[in-house]
Amino acid sequence: MHDKTSGVVIAAPSSNSGKTVITLAVLRALKRQGIAVAAAKTGPDYIDPAFQAAACATSCINLDPWAMDRDQINTLVTRQLTAQHDENAFVVCEGVMGLFDGAANGTGSTADLAAMMNWPVVLVVDVKGQSASAAALISGFAKFRDDTRIAGVILNRVGSDRHRQMIVDACAKYLPDIPIIGAVRRSPDLTLPERHLGLVQAGEHGELDAFLDRAADIIAADVDLGAFRRLVTPSVLAKPYVPGGAGASADVLPLGQRIAIARDMAFAFSYAHLLDGWKLAGAELSFFSPLNNEVPDPSADAIYLPGGYPELFAGQLARATHFKSAMRKAAEDNVTIYGECGGYMVLGDRLIDADGHSHEMLGLLAVETSFADRKLHLGYREAVLTQPTPFGTAGTVLRGHEFHYASTLLEDGTPFCRMINATGDALGPAGLVRGTVFGSFFHVISARLQGA
Repeated sequence: MHDKTSGVVIAAPSSNSGKTVITLAVLRALKRQGIAVAAAKTGPDYIDPAFQAAACATSCINLDPWAMDRDQINTLVTRQLTAQHDENAFVVCEGVMGLFDGAANGTGSTADLAAMMNWPVVLVVDVKGQSASAAALISGFAKFRDDTRIAGVILNRVGSDRHRQMIVDACAKYLPDIPIIGAVRRSPDLTLPERHLGLVQAGEHGELDAFLDRAADIIAADVDLGAFRRLVTPSVLAKPYVPGGAGASADVLPLGQRIAIARDMAFAFSYAHLLDGWKLAGAELSFFSPLNNEVPDPSADAIYLPGGYPELFAGQLARATHFKSAMRKAAEDNVTIYGECGGYMVLGDRLIDADGHSHEMLGLLAVETSFADRKLHLGYREAVLTQPTPFGTAGTVLRGHEFHYASTLLEDGTPFCRMINATGDALGPAGLVRGTVFGSFFHVISARLQGA
C-alpha cells in the first residue's frame, strides 16, 4: 500500500463550473505528453468516469469517501497507480458538486477525500460576470477548512485578456500564496451535451476523440501544465499492490463464479472497482448487449443488469426476443439474476416511456415503472439486506446511492432490503426478491457487515 499516494484533485465552488471538461482536457494533454496519469472521480457518478477513461486510455475509478473507508480508497488508488507501471505516476481526481458539498449529513465531500489522501486541490472557478470578486471567492474557499489545501487555481470562461488580468491582479494582491496556473477562454469547443442524469454518455458521442483533442489543445495553451504537475507531492510506496495478494479480495462479494453482465447504451452504469473486485476474487466476467438482442453466456451462474437508460430504448428492449427468452429461461434454471436501477426496471413487467407508451419487459419481478410522470430520487443510501443474497446474509449492509427519475406504479412482493438515507432516516422496504431474481433502484458501491 502507499503510505502517501501521488494525486491532485480538480474541484470547483459549485456544479456547472466546467471542472469535468477541464479535467478531461488536462488528462488528454498530459497523456499526449507521455505523462503517466491515473484517472479517478469523487463520489458515485457513473457517467464522467467513461469520459475520463477515454481521455487517458485507462480505466477510471470512483473514490467515494461516504461509501468507502480509508483502506478501500487506498487499495483502489494503489491498484490504479501500480497499473501505470511508472513510479512517477499520479492520480488526477475530478471532484463532485462544490468542493465542500457531500451527503445530506455533511460528509463525503471532495474536500473530505482531498484531506484523507493529503492531495492538493486545484480550484476551477467560473469567472463569467465577475473580476476582483473572484479573488474573494477563492479566499473564502482557501480558508474554509484547515485540512484542505487550495494549491492552485484555474480561471474558467474568461472573457478577454483584460478580464483575465483584472482577476490575476486581484489575486496577486490578496492571495499571493495561491498561484493562478491557468485562465481558460470561453469556447464552444469546451461544451458537452447533457440529458436528465448528466452528460450524454461517452459511447454516444460520435466525435469524442476529436473533442478531447480540441479541448487538450486549448488547455495546453491556457494552463501551465508544468505548474500543475509540480503541485503533486511524490508518493512513498511502502508496499506495492500485488494482484492476488493483500487487498485483492472483493469488498462486494461476487454474484457468482461466472457472471454475465449486460453492457451497452441501456446498461452502461457499472463501477470499474466493483467488476475489478469480482475478478480479483476469482469470478469470470463476460458481457452481452440486450440492445443487440444478445443473450448472456449460457454457462453463467449469475447475470447482472446494471443501471443505465432503458427508458430511452424501451421499445428496442421489448422487441429483443432472444434476450428476453434467455433471461426467462435463466430464471427458470435458478440462475442468480440481479438488476440495479435501470436493470431493476427491465426485470419488471412493464416500462412506460416519456411519451406514455407501455413496453413489456422481462416480467421476472412484479415491478411497473413510468417516465411519463417523472420524479427525482437522489441521495446516498444504506441498504440492509432483509433476505440472503450472494452479497451476504440478512443483516448485511451495502452502501451506495439512488439516482433516478422513474415513478413506481407497482412494486409487489418480498422486499430485497430496507433502506436508510445518509442522515439515518429509515426509508422503509425497497426492491424485490423472487427466487434467485432480485434487485432495486439502489446502486451498490461498497459493503459493510451490520455492527462492523
